[in-house]
Amino acid sequence: KRYRNLLKETIVRATETIRHPGCLSVFKDNAGVVEFDETWAVTFKVETHNHPSAIEPYGGAGTGIGGVIRDTLGTGLGAKPIANTDVFCFGMPDTKFEDLPPGTLHPRRVMSGVVAGVRDYGNRMGIPTVNGAVHFDPRYVGNPLVYCGSVGLIPRNLIRKAARPGDLVVVVGGRTGRDGIHGATFSSIELTSESETVSSGAVQIGNAIEEKKCLDVLLQARDAGLYRCVTDCGAGGLSSAVGEMGEETGAEVDLEKVPLKYAGLTYTEIWISEAQERMVFAVPPEKWPAMEKICRDEDVEATVIGRYRDDGKLLLRFKGHEVADLAMSFLHGGLPEVVRQAVWPPRGNGCAAGTRKRGDPKAKGETSKAVPDGQAGEALKKILAHPTVASKHWIVRQYDHEVQGRTAIKPLVGERDDGPGDAAVLTPVLGSTRGIALSNGLCPQFTELDPREMAKLAVDEALRNAVSVGGDPALTYILDNFAWGNTNKPEQLGSLTLCCEGATEAAIAYGTPFVSGKDSLNNEYAVKGRTIAIPGTLLISALAIVHDVRECVTMDLKKPGDWIYLLGETRDELGGSHLNRVTGRPASAGAVPRLDLAKAKALYAKLHRAIRSGLVRACHDLSEGGLAVAAAEMCMAGRMGMQLRLDRVPAAGELAADAKLFSESPARLLVEVETGKQAEFEQLMAGSACACIGFAMQDPFLTIDPATTDDEREGLFIQERVDDLRAAWQRTLDH
Repeated sequence: KRYRNLLKETIVRATETIRHPGCLSVFKDNAGVVEFDETWAVTFKVETHNHPSAIEPYGGAGTGIGGVIRDTLGTGLGAKPIANTDVFCFGMPDTKFEDLPPGTLHPRRVMSGVVAGVRDYGNRMGIPTVNGAVHFDPRYVGNPLVYCGSVGLIPRNLIRKAARPGDLVVVVGGRTGRDGIHGATFSSIELTSESETVSSGAVQIGNAIEEKKCLDVLLQARDAGLYRCVTDCGAGGLSSAVGEMGEETGAEVDLEKVPLKYAGLTYTEIWISEAQERMVFAVPPEKWPAMEKICRDEDVEATVIGRYRDDGKLLLRFKGHEVADLAMSFLHGGLPEVVRQAVWPPRGNGCAAGTRKRGDPKAKGETSKAVPDGQAGEALKKILAHPTVASKHWIVRQYDHEVQGRTAIKPLVGERDDGPGDAAVLTPVLGSTRGIALSNGLCPQFTELDPREMAKLAVDEALRNAVSVGGDPALTYILDNFAWGNTNKPEQLGSLTLCCEGATEAAIAYGTPFVSGKDSLNNEYAVKGRTIAIPGTLLISALAIVHDVRECVTMDLKKPGDWIYLLGETRDELGGSHLNRVTGRPASAGAVPRLDLAKAKALYAKLHRAIRSGLVRACHDLSEGGLAVAAAEMCMAGRMGMQLRLDRVPAAGELAADAKLFSESPARLLVEVETGKQAEFEQLMAGSACACIGFAMQDPFLTIDPATTDDEREGLFIQERVDDLRAAWQRTLDH
């Protein structure tokens, strides 16, 4: 198979195939723009800032969130940022110092710095951070991943923009310095033990207060109609900002007019510096006095540095000397195509570890029983204590998720606001009950086993989380963010190619168009002749319309005596599971979870109708740790207990109890239904896998009865105090 342009022929093709009427602007601006109502649109963009965060976690993460906020400001004629998201991938927090690769920071230091950087920048900007995730794996030790997202609100009549010949090139905001030079290049090279010394200058220096002032200027000038086009100075600095805005017209810039932090910069440094908090505007000459006054009133520096031309040329001058004269067509389309080879499975492996399916011979190191006799409860507590599953309350509570007053469902929910919510819900337009749900899907533990299936699972998890709070699956839009190793290596490009194909298949099947995306490649750390590559990581972020936020539900148990339903089919799929991770079994022990897209789509549509009909009191998706973990989390959040019967679990054939407890089969949810509404709920769910498997109770115990008497004899059942489960869940990352 050949691809001329992998992303355009997969991800973009999915959106073109779906042709969703809610897509207002996709893949052509700084963020995707989708319909909210007849007057307003919402924007969504997620960026990465991985390499800078590896060598300077606080500054790298802070400028990461600052940069994606500027993407929101530079979308259309300017969107107002209303929410942030953050997803992080770190090395294991219990890594011994003597085991760290030379030149790397300890994962706990990286984690603390990254969290603080995102916290300080977002909080100072007055933007709530409402959704995220944290994943841990030893392979992120030298190369953490920092995904930062921004959601904005914009009038629908202000989405289109274009510079015109004669408009002034105006740079607004921070001054230009040497910080961040070659930041884009640094983000695309392999990290080594020398990176902190050699590339430290590529890490930008952020100032949230300066960006907040830019935000205030932009919104005032936008509403006064003082400019025709705007974008942010991100990767490449002025070179990319002016180059993008002047693609159709051309532009000329006098580089000596650019405000500098200090003297001594060459014209090349001025042109490519990635100094932060800068926006570039196309301002009609007659509007410049009014624009300048707003900037002066807000104490924001604004300078005319050139004008847009009518001949399609880029002309740069420095102190009267012409230093560049290029055609815009060459800048945007002059690069030759690169031909690379993609291979999967990796050469020499014979077959990929995770291509095993149910019924295939066991992998080396796999035993027939995943959980030893009498150890199901202990296995559950070990999974709850795994850093990826454990409570992230110490992170979440550092962020302001209330500012602006739009957050209807917050990151932590439940009786004491300490339960892990599946998605956040906001009301973008104050006074309206129409809302949006924000969620994400991330499962890199499956990439080495089956990259195509991993991508489907990530799309499914993001959609499932949004639906579980009340998001409409038919009005859900998704973003793709790929972080991968060195794609010059055929096996790395092979897994990325399969990932793109899987994500495309899932998006088309679900009718969820991609509206924006970003890739980050060469996420590898070279040390002493060996290379540590991250697991191929695909983050899927989802934005779903909520018709009425008053109909939304959260994941915490609400009332003793209510009935617990399990939706979706459980299969013997422990490959890549967290049970394998905590019991020391190889990741390849067991089949990789596989997704029936048609069944899942029908299930989500029915669940959405049930939530809108008021039949659902609580809903929680099953992901890491499967049924046992989801049940425990609902109990912990609701401060009550639950009793379940494994023999009632909808399953594909005869399954052992450990598979029913801990399988990570996708497209499953636990639902609390009020007594007296079971018949109506079951009627609505008819045709999909759905069974009442237990009930909520006041006694603070999670009791999961065995599937058979053999399971009972072998101790494959659970009876644990909820407080003990909470202690295991909260202690791992507690600071």
